[in-house]
Amino acid sequence: MNLTEKPFYLTEEQVCWVKETLASLDTKQKAGQLFCVMGQDYSAQELNSLVQDYCIGGILFRPAPAKDIRAWYEPLDAAAEIPLLKAANLEEGGSGGLSDGTFFGWPMTVAATDSGDMMEKFAKVCAREGQSVGINWPFSPVCDPDLNFRNPITNVRTCGSDLQRVKEFCSRYVTTLQAEGVAACAKHFPGDGVDFRDQHLHPTYNSLSAKEWYESYGAVYRQLIEDGLMSIMVGHIVQPNVAMEINPALTFEECLPGSLCRELLTGVLRERFHFNGLITTDATIMSGFTQALPRRQAIPQAIAAGCDMLVFNTDFYEDYQYILEALANGNLTPERLDEAVTRILALKAKVAGKRPKPATDVPSVQWQAECADQCVTLVKNVQDVLPITPRRFPRIRLVTFGNDSTADGSMTDIAEELLRAEGFETERFDIAREEMHGTKSLPGDRLTLYLANCEHASNQTAIRLFWAKKHALDVPRHVEEEPSIFVSFSNPYHLQDVPRVKTYINAYSCHRPMIEAVIAKLTGKSEFHGVSPVDAFCGLPDTRL
Repeated sequence: MNLTEKPFYLTEEQVCWVKETLASLDTKQKAGQLFCVMGQDYSAQELNSLVQDYCIGGILFRPAPAKDIRAWYEPLDAAAEIPLLKAANLEEGGSGGLSDGTFFGWPMTVAATDSGDMMEKFAKVCAREGQSVGINWPFSPVCDPDLNFRNPITNVRTCGSDLQRVKEFCSRYVTTLQAEGVAACAKHFPGDGVDFRDQHLHPTYNSLSAKEWYESYGAVYRQLIEDGLMSIMVGHIVQPNVAMEINPALTFEECLPGSLCRELLTGVLRERFHFNGLITTDATIMSGFTQALPRRQAIPQAIAAGCDMLVFNTDFYEDYQYILEALANGNLTPERLDEAVTRILALKAKVAGKRPKPATDVPSVQWQAECADQCVTLVKNVQDVLPITPRRFPRIRLVTFGNDSTADGSMTDIAEELLRAEGFETERFDIAREEMHGTKSLPGDRLTLYLANCEHASNQTAIRLFWAKKHALDVPRHVEEEPSIFVSFSNPYHLQDVPRVKTYINAYSCHRPMIEAVIAKLTGKSEFHGVSPVDAFCGLPDTRL
C-alpha cells in the first residue's frame, strides 16, 4: 500500500516511522495494536499494563469531565511507546466525548437547517472540543441514510433519508473534521437504517438489492472515500445481496454481518471502492457480533476478512489469545496482521501523538443557538392557532413525554419558565388527578402543549409514545374541540402515534437553546426555517389530516 497517497498522505519521514515501528514490533505487540478498549472497564493500573505490556492500539473513554479524561490519558501517554488512538463518539458535539462539552445537537438537527455552513460549524465544535482532551479519532459521522422510520437506533443520529443531503452534509463534516487534524470514522458500513431492529441486540439486515445499495449507501461511501475519509466503522449488519453478487457461490444462510464478511470488507471496500484507510469493527460486545460466530472464530475472522481493528472486548485477554491462536494455526496470516498494523500505524502517524489544545476559539454556544433557530420545522399546521398569545390562550397546559432531564435542567421547567415570561399562565398535566370527561367542560381559553423527548438509544426495540394505563388520558383526545400543539425534540416520526394532531413541530434535539427557539416560534417572535430531512408523515395517509 502507498501511504503517501489517499487517505493518509504521509510524508517520507512519517512513512519511515511506520515501517521502522512495524519492524520493531514482535507478533504479540502487533496483536495488541489491533485492539481499542473501553477505558472505564479497567483500573488505572490495568490500563497501564494494557498499554505498556500488551501494546494496545487505542482507548475510548465514555464521556466524563474534561479534567478527568486528561488526567486518565496523561499516564497512559507516558507509558505508551507508540502513540494511542483516542476515540470518542463525537456524533452530537463535544458532549459525545466529554460530559462538560457542548451538546450541539444530533446530526438531523444540523441537516434540518439545510446549511452546509452549519455542518462545518458542527464539525469544528466536535473536532476542537474533542482535541481539548486529546481525542484524535472521532467515531463519526453516522452516514447511514435513515430509510426506515421504525428503526430505533439511526433516527436523529443521521442526516435524514434524502441521499443527496446525506452525501453533501457527511462530506462537509468529514472534510472539515479532518482539516482540523483528527481522523473521521464513518459508520455503519454496509449501512444501518433499513431494518427496523437494532444491531446491538442481534445481527440486522440491509435488505436493499445490490443495485439499490450501490446507488444509495454505496454512493455515500464512494463520495466520502473520494473526499479522503481516513477510517470506516463496520456494523454487525448483513447485506446479503451485495455479498452474494461479489461471491455467487455464497448462500443467504452463509452471509455474515459486515464486520465479519470478506465479500463486503475486501471485495467492496478494498477492491471495488479502493479504500486504503483503516477499517474497524463496531463494538464486538454487541450481540450482532457475538451471535454470528463462536467468538474464538469471530475475533480473528474479523481481521482476516478485512477489518484492521477491533473495538471493545467481552474479555480482552481471551480475545487477545484468540488472535495469537489464529496466527499459530494459520487462520490469520502474518501478512494480513502486518497489513492491518501498517494502517493502524499510518493513522497514528497522521493524527496521534499531539498535545491537547484548548477549544476557546470556537463559539460553540453561539453556533448551537444559531443551529436551533434554523432547524425547528413546522411539519403540520391545519388549524388557525399560530402564533399563540396570552390574549388568545391565557392558559397553557403542558403534557410531557419521555426524558424530562436535559443537560440544562428539566425540559418542562424550562418551557414553563419561558411561557410564563411571555405572560401565559401554565398548568401541568397530572394523570393522578385527570379523569374521563366529556367535551362541554373543556376550557375555551386553554391550549394544550405536548412536549416529547423520546430519545433513540442502544438496546431498545422501538421509539414510540406509550400512553398512560389510565384510559390513555394523556393522548391528544379532543383535537377537534381543544387547540393543541405537539412538539417533538428527539424523534421526527411521532406523527405515527398522534396522526390527528393539528399542529406538529420537529426540533430534533433537546437542550435549552432549542426549547427557547421553539417558544420563540410558537409566539411569533421568530419564523420557522427548518426543512424536514425525512418524511415526518411516515408515509401514512391519515397523518396529513
